[in-house]
Amino acid sequence: MIIHPAVIVHGEAQARAALAPGLPVTLLSAPGAAMFAGCLWWREIVALARASYPLIPAIDILDCADASGLAMAALRSGACRLVLAPGAPGWDAVAAVADRQGGFVLSQPPAALDLAQRNATRQLAPWLRDREPGSM
Repeated sequence: MIIHPAVIVHGEAQARAALAPGLPVTLLSAPGAAMFAGCLWWREIVALARASYPLIPAIDILDCADASGLAMAALRSGACRLVLAPGAPGWDAVAAVADRQGGFVLSQPPAALDLAQRNATRQLAPWLRDREPGSM
């Protein structure tokens, strides 16, 4: 599995902005977003953004911090690419379910440009263009 350059998005507008340059991208949630926003919120913002840019190669990854229960809920909701802290209880079980669903679980998030940071929007196209995709 190839992971395109990652961009942390905090809402639908930022998800759309990450897709707007037309370059392959990984939409990454904020750290621990599953704990404060939830997996259904994540799925919805990704779906809305992807509907605006359906031809752009993109994947999404939800950060669950150390919340294994929320990671399992995310998998039940259809989010199958997750970040889960390596010490989280049941990490192997979560990873096995994600794998069966065609996804994966990362022990740490990939390096990412956070669109909440000052001037990040100006850095977006070069970030996406100049970063080499990583493999999983």
